[in-house]
Amino acid sequence: GIIGAGAMGCLLAHYLSRSTQVWLLDPWQAQVAAITSQGLACDRDGVETHSTPQATSDPQKIGACDAVLVLVKAHQTPWAAEQARILAGPQTVTFTLQNGVGNRETLAELLGEAQIGQAVTSLGATLLEPGRIRHAGMGPTVVAAQPDRKAAQALIDLFSQSGLPATLSDDLATLVWGKLIVNVGINALTALLRVPNGVLAEQPAATALVARVVAEAVAVAQAGGIQLPYEHPLEHVLAVARATTANRSSTLQDVLRGSPTEIATINGAISREGARLGIPTPANDLITQLVQALDATATQRL
Repeated sequence: GIIGAGAMGCLLAHYLSRSTQVWLLDPWQAQVAAITSQGLACDRDGVETHSTPQATSDPQKIGACDAVLVLVKAHQTPWAAEQARILAGPQTVTFTLQNGVGNRETLAELLGEAQIGQAVTSLGATLLEPGRIRHAGMGPTVVAAQPDRKAAQALIDLFSQSGLPATLSDDLATLVWGKLIVNVGINALTALLRVPNGVLAEQPAATALVARVVAEAVAVAQAGGIQLPYEHPLEHVLAVARATTANRSSTLQDVLRGSPTEIATINGAISREGARLGIPTPANDLITQLVQALDATATQRL
């Protein structure tokens, strides 16, 4: 079961449906109707392929799942937790692949720590229209071994069988912060500049902004005793931007649609944790406020 039929939820459904039965759950009726009537189309490098996952807005139609993946926006996480409870059987583990920090804890409040797994992915996807997406970047998915190593390995095996690279990690904090710093460097800036990911690595003025927010995030991580999964954070973030060069980040897609962003769980999380640890984060503070202002003025834009 995949909760959230946006770009990333559909991308995973497209690939995983090669190897297993997949249900997409989303309240967006146009998306559900398109996938139900004509399947899911995925463009990759100009070549379009099709898959036939099932889609619904009613969790009761799905029943108990072997695994549940959560791919909704942060503000939808409480709703997703309620849906996941309906989809969960006695042995089901629900994995969050969402951006930012705090989503796993929100899910665990309702479902229990023992039922919530964490994964992060470097895959990139853009929603083109209902029932149609673009696969804009291939990258690994890393699944935390906690709380159920067997379930985590089963998910990794399923990804691998479906053509998606995936590995296991025993360090949850490293896993989460490694992805968080990538999101910190890419998401908000692409939204503010209205550019696809690759531009951040191509334009020196944009790269300088990436360097500032990433440096602050790394300082906060170090102060919190977090060991990052890469030696050179800025180089890693820019490499991800290049690998997903045509992708529109999820934050950019939100801003273009006038939907609420996840800024509070990304750059906003760096600001909050920096304040707690006594680490100045002026660039992330400003970026957070700018995107929050975009959210607040969505209906007044020229």
